[in-house]
Amino acid sequence: MIRTFAATTVALMLAAGAAQAEPVAYTWTGYGANVPGSGKCPTYKMAIDITVDGDIVKGRFQQDGRPERTFETTLGKNGAIKTAAMVGGGGMMDVIGQIKDGDSKIKLDGYCVFEGKLTKK
Repeated sequence: MIRTFAATTVALMLAAGAAQAEPVAYTWTGYGANVPGSGKCPTYKMAIDITVDGDIVKGRFQQDGRPERTFETTLGKNGAIKTAAMVGGGGMMDVIGQIKDGDSKIKLDGYCVFEGKLTKK
């Protein structure tokens, strides 16, 4: 009886471990687009990295020559993501996107717009 219980416990633990998916990483690098009142955005290069672990989405973005910024959110319906991230001077960037097989994309909208298709790492 004890041996059966131990074997069942080990089998359940192995099955649970196998069922957990590994985190998936995505990346995008590109240049900005102007918003009203800006004129230099096409010269600003941004790198965005996102990791999805279950429903948790963690991201970091960094414009060349500026400090790294981060955000965290959860996946919504159909893989949607939406949150905001602090940038310099107390400003905010809206983080909008979608994490979906074959159609993952990201958009940072604030002092400039940075958007594009995410590539799996």
